Amino acid sequence: MQTGVQQKPMHAFDGGEMGAIAHLYRGEVYRSTIWRTRLDTTTNWSVVTLGIALSITFASPSASALPLLLVGILILFFLGLEARRYRYFNVWRARARWMETHFYVPVLRQDASIDEAEWTEVLAADYIRPRYHVSFFTAVGRRIRRNYLWILIIQSIAYIGKLIVHPTSIESFNHFVTRADIGPLPGEAVLIAGAFYVVTWTVIAIWSMRHDQRRARDRGSSSAMN
Repeated sequence: MQTGVQQKPMHAFDGGEMGAIAHLYRGEVYRSTIWRTRLDTTTNWSVVTLGIALSITFASPSASALPLLLVGILILFFLGLEARRYRYFNVWRARARWMETHFYVPVLRQDASIDEAEWTEVLAADYIRPRYHVSFFTAVGRRIRRNYLWILIIQSIAYIGKLIVHPTSIESFNHFVTRADIGPLPGEAVLIAGAFYVVTWTVIAIWSMRHDQRRARDRGSSSAMN
């Protein structure tokens, strides 16, 4: 609270208002649970499509490694969809967490200041003007760290392994590069694009981790939902 600004008096919730807040909390937890399930759905889609690509690619020594590259495009689509769903999930989760820390925790501690006006104003403002609490880029980074980085690792290892062992073991690095050719695209271009694909995902994951660490350090002094 800034100097010179008069603090609003605390409001004591009556029984009806306490019940309404309890039901509001239950509703927010329910919505966060529903959207959490939707996050799992898109992750499952990514795992299944990668599994199909692995089955096709390793069905025989003469099978092409192209499905492992094409599935990367589909996984990127699922990642974008999951990041969008995560932003919705984070709204409901943040509200529920806000009520837990600013209402239920003081109640459990039998703290007389449970009706501090500031936390209720922040929650009310979020209902009046709903907004996402994290950016799309941050959401993408979090989903990469939680799930998609492992999917990327499996995809990359499988692709490299396919080039090395099928149809026969490679004899040199030039042989490895030649096997990466896709129609008119030379193997060098394909491998460079693949390396860019891997590095981009990794950089986003590292940036997201550091960004969340800064947010966690600032959370103690923050007066807004994170």
